[in-house]
Amino acid sequence: MRPGVQKAGSNADLLVVAVALLLSVLLVWLASGDAVLMAVFLAAVLAFSAVAWSLSRRRAPAAEAEFALPDWSVTVAGIERPDMAVAVTDRAGRMTCANSAFENWFGPAGAPPSLPVLPASLERLADATRRAWRDGHGTVEIANEDGVHWRADVRRAGRGDDFLVWRITPIGASDPVGELVAQLDGKLGRGLSKAGIAAALVDPDGTIRAASAGFALRATGDPNTDMTGADFVALLSQEEGERIGWAREGGRGGALVLYHVPVADPDRADDTDPNTTPSLMLVVEASQGIGTGGGGTGSAPHLEALLSQLPLGLAMADRDGRLLFANPAFMRAAGQEGQEPPTYPTDLVVKEDKRALSEAIRRFAQGPAAAGDLAIRLTSQPDDPVSLSLAGVRGLGDAAVLLGLTDTSEEMRLKRQVAQATKMQAVGQLAGGVAHDFNNVLTAILGTCDLMLMRHTPGDSDYDDIQQIRANSNRAASLTRQLLAFSRQQTLRPEVIQVPDVVADVSQMLRRLIGEKIQLAVTHDRDLGPVRADPTQLEQVIVNLCVNARDAMQSHGGRGGGDGAGKLTLATRRVTTTDVRAMRSEIIPAGEYTALIVEDTGGGIPPEILGKIFEPFFTTKEQGKGTGLGLSTVYGIVKQSGGFIFAESEPGKGTRFTVYLPVHHAAPGSAPDKAIAAPAPPPTQWAGGGSILLVEDEDPVRIVAERALTRQGYQVTCARDGEEGLELVEEGGKFDLVVSDVVMPTLDGPAMAREIRRFAPDLPVLFMSGYAEEQLRKQIGIANAWFMPKPFSVQQLSEKVGEVLAQTVKG
Repeated sequence: MRPGVQKAGSNADLLVVAVALLLSVLLVWLASGDAVLMAVFLAAVLAFSAVAWSLSRRRAPAAEAEFALPDWSVTVAGIERPDMAVAVTDRAGRMTCANSAFENWFGPAGAPPSLPVLPASLERLADATRRAWRDGHGTVEIANEDGVHWRADVRRAGRGDDFLVWRITPIGASDPVGELVAQLDGKLGRGLSKAGIAAALVDPDGTIRAASAGFALRATGDPNTDMTGADFVALLSQEEGERIGWAREGGRGGALVLYHVPVADPDRADDTDPNTTPSLMLVVEASQGIGTGGGGTGSAPHLEALLSQLPLGLAMADRDGRLLFANPAFMRAAGQEGQEPPTYPTDLVVKEDKRALSEAIRRFAQGPAAAGDLAIRLTSQPDDPVSLSLAGVRGLGDAAVLLGLTDTSEEMRLKRQVAQATKMQAVGQLAGGVAHDFNNVLTAILGTCDLMLMRHTPGDSDYDDIQQIRANSNRAASLTRQLLAFSRQQTLRPEVIQVPDVVADVSQMLRRLIGEKIQLAVTHDRDLGPVRADPTQLEQVIVNLCVNARDAMQSHGGRGGGDGAGKLTLATRRVTTTDVRAMRSEIIPAGEYTALIVEDTGGGIPPEILGKIFEPFFTTKEQGKGTGLGLSTVYGIVKQSGGFIFAESEPGKGTRFTVYLPVHHAAPGSAPDKAIAAPAPPPTQWAGGGSILLVEDEDPVRIVAERALTRQGYQVTCARDGEEGLELVEEGGKFDLVVSDVVMPTLDGPAMAREIRRFAPDLPVLFMSGYAEEQLRKQIGIANAWFMPKPFSVQQLSEKVGEVLAQTVKG
């Protein structure tokens, strides 16, 4: 409330009171007519008014302070943290304030729950928001398209509970600090309270990050008190001697024992710094006798019960280096899940690290209470060092060192996935480059063979040899197409098609390929949506998957078929948006898909191999029986078509490949796709000759193309690079068509074409390249341009040049 408004309201109230007093005095005089009685009444009223006025003046400043406007700049300064994004929103969902970490991670425009994250994460944020307004608190995990994960904690706050406070922290494969915060506020915290243990997660500056209900009860008397942000030290008091008690009990309570457990946060680079590492503080009544027992694992039964429930990997060792206790999380992080803890912690590490670990335990056990980290290599994963936290503890009987180990299995899996994706991308770029250069060589070989065959007839001594060279060149060309398919650089001719139609076209060939002993079952869903893909390439996907399935069943001896030889199932399924959301996949965006499923009853794929099957040249077949390009080709075709492919396998129970292709929805008013449009008339046969500028930096390709076009009656002018071709046009050369390579040194084909268009705007250009047409069209962006993929034969070159000239003259 503004002071001016409050003052005006007070003046109005005084006027009303004054009028009421005058009316009261008048009524007393009229009723009694006694002057003495009226004087007494008037004095009493004035005394009462004076007291009321004094009280109202004393409360006015407090009222003003209670309703003073908040200074959000102070709030922003208070929430500034480099490791946590903090934001405050009102009931309308508007951003009230946020720290710099929030702006760096999510940008200045979005306010929770509308953040730049995946659609599934947006739904979880909306649910958390509703829970926070209803229950006062919500926690959820979110992720964006780059695979970055966060944990969002939202709480209702404010004088009228009109605001939401968002705390968002990044998480990797595991976030023990975040998990501990959630568990202290849940089942673990309630269990600790029943055991008489008050627990709080405290930052190095003494600020409480989270606390159990038992801690809130002992510290404030109310288990529902939100302890977040409270000062841990202020809740305790040090009495006579070194006796510690609860501050609210004023020395009347029992003595307390504090246990300090460092909690390393793996998502922060400085997690080994005690100035930034949060701590789990355990407050126990001294009468409970923790740490007063004998030796062995019974020296701290209450603490062991606690540690066994924590998501942190924790263990205790004595001064001699023997392992007294290790919770399940510690054994899981050490790669020994489900096994009994060893006698010594050094039994968990490789031979080279045993001495260093043993000396570190002895140093922390005998020196002053301190904490530190040590890089070790576990026997379960000797190639990947992990960080082991050590902390010297006192007052736990034989236990002298607390060991902490974070489960990094999921983190290592993510690292391997990133490394695998990087390797696949690098191999794809290499494969595309090799295929492009090799296509130039094959173009020269195929063209030379075609020219030689024009001088030989069947029956000549050299005719069969030339045909053999040509056949092997075509086989090599198919290998380059597979390399381009893997690197997603092949030329696709997408059409709007129905997947069952493609399956029907290839079914007869599949029955011959898989043999009579393998049963082929084909099933289709109804109401399948159309997809936009290259039907020829989709047929290759089906054939490659079926051939791999056949080989798997034959090598396994066959299982599940009618005669014991095996069964191959080919099916199509309709996948709705609801189905995709139910999958909870962070890879497939929500939408409608048509799924193609190829399933066999072979021996399955071992888990250690399953992640490598799409790598080029990876094969489990004997040498000479497979190139290792089949599944990599499938992967490239599917990804280039905008789809997704997944492999599921269980050893001994077969393998299932599922291809998800997005359903094609034509834009309103758009032209029909060529697959459903009326068939176009055949191109006009060109026989009028013409002048052609041929630009090619590869001498063998240029020579073959020149001879092929000259034989067809064209007048050919050759240029060795883009600069020479541009000079010929600048000097006044008149040409009907430019045939040019795309990739050339100094001045490439597209750059040359743009310069030529300055002198001849209508001059058509035919590009030759080993890269994909779609990729080149996006990069070139030149109108009135055509494309011809390498390698090509003499006949294909002649036909394409004639087709372009016919369309140009006709246009």
